Amino acid sequence: MIKPSKRISEIAPSMTLAISAKAGELKAAGEKVISFGVGEPDFGTPAHIVQAAKDALDSGKTKYVAAAGLPALKKSICKKLKEENGLDYEPAQIIVSNGAKHSIFNAVFATLEEGDEVLIPKPYWLTYPEVIKSCGGVPVYIYATPRHGYKVTAAQIEAMITPKTKMLIFNSPCNPTGAVYTESEIRDIAEVCLKHNLIVLADEIYEKLIYGGETHFSIASVSPEMKENTIVINGVSKSYAMTGWRLGYLAAPLPVAKAIASFQSHSTSNVNTMTQYAAIAALDGDQQPMYDMVKAFGERREKMLEVLEGMKPLGFDYVKPDGAFYVMLLCYDLYGKSFNGEKVHDSLHLCDLLLTYEKVAATPGICFGDDDAIRLSYALSMEDMLEGLRRIAHFASQLK
Repeated sequence: MIKPSKRISEIAPSMTLAISAKAGELKAAGEKVISFGVGEPDFGTPAHIVQAAKDALDSGKTKYVAAAGLPALKKSICKKLKEENGLDYEPAQIIVSNGAKHSIFNAVFATLEEGDEVLIPKPYWLTYPEVIKSCGGVPVYIYATPRHGYKVTAAQIEAMITPKTKMLIFNSPCNPTGAVYTESEIRDIAEVCLKHNLIVLADEIYEKLIYGGETHFSIASVSPEMKENTIVINGVSKSYAMTGWRLGYLAAPLPVAKAIASFQSHSTSNVNTMTQYAAIAALDGDQQPMYDMVKAFGERREKMLEVLEGMKPLGFDYVKPDGAFYVMLLCYDLYGKSFNGEKVHDSLHLCDLLLTYEKVAATPGICFGDDDAIRLSYALSMEDMLEGLRRIAHFASQLK
């Protein structure tokens, strides 16, 4: 009998996928399920991007290309990083991979040694710890409290550094909290990272999804020295509604990029060729569909926050998010209360009850290391969002 290896057996399954599966079963049974759990835009990929992929297929662009990415796409990425982020990279420093998640794995695999510690602000995207553990690293968590806008400080980071600390995962805008760090906050964090020679893995996949006048500032742009200590992660999935196309990229110091290119040549080879041509169209083409999508998300965000404000008397609270398309709904005041004689224990139990009795799918905060909240996405229609919030309020009103 074949037994899985120890390192893969220690990887936790995704709780979000389990909830999605149960929601799918209810939908298949004819139930009207409102899903706040999705981590993808509910918009279609813009037509000119889809057309670029069709044109690539029609012109026979269906063969292998360089494992690290099409030269033309890497050139477009370099142009984007220069014009939008003030970062100068050569094409050889860009690696195109099968989604930002794949880029994160490549970056961690290429830089961690067995036993290296990685600092992760908590709440965190649930994949970070699993990638770190699978590469032999040790996750170390820094709690970003609601009181401080779900953001950690430079002082908090420095207090957690040990001789084994190798890397900081830095995600702004943040999934799951929507927190966006200011330039001043980022410069303070960069100073600490440089002082202790930490690698920074900067996950910037939500950089274009920012609201309320806030702006994105890349930590790699703080200084030439910081750029040499940073691996920037990005992609086209969130900004251009291309989640299923599976294309992410990273920008790294040349020795790291070369090592990752070599590794990828033996693991996955190139991202599918037609998607790379579609990504060129996304980066170089008409940006208006993206702006329209962000505007719609902004309107939903304002409406969701307005409704949540009215739900506070029911035991809820929230921290206003400035980016991404999520709200962490604080719900710990509901714990210990009963529904039909059954006490609410934690965020996972609350989400199970919401799905069972109200047909609302949300993501328990424990997935992100914070059991005090559940994550709500506003990447769904305004109509469904308002109906889903009404159902959550109805459930809370019945607790005793």
